[in-house]
Amino acid sequence: MTDSQKLDLILSKMQGIETKMQHMDNDLQEVKRKVTNIDLTLENEIRVNIRRVAEGHLDLSRHLHDAIKTDTEKEMLVIRVNMLESELRRMKDRLDQIA
Repeated sequence: MTDSQKLDLILSKMQGIETKMQHMDNDLQEVKRKVTNIDLTLENEIRVNIRRVAEGHLDLSRHLHDAIKTDTEKEMLVIRVNMLESELRRMKDRLDQIA
């Protein structure tokens, strides 16, 4: 093999490497584009939706807390009414005994 043939072989191999490098560069550009799209989706859609869900959860939690508070107050009123009814019954019994 002559020096000229060797150089031609090296040149053809280098051109093959250059072609592969161009393909890799194109692939890298596509990956960068996809990552950018993912970042934009994350920032503009997913974070916003998560925030909305969290706010909705807080509202539900607040409503539940208010409902529980109302139920607690209602239970306390029922207990108080029962106590007052018992006291009224005792007073009636005393009045019946006196009369």
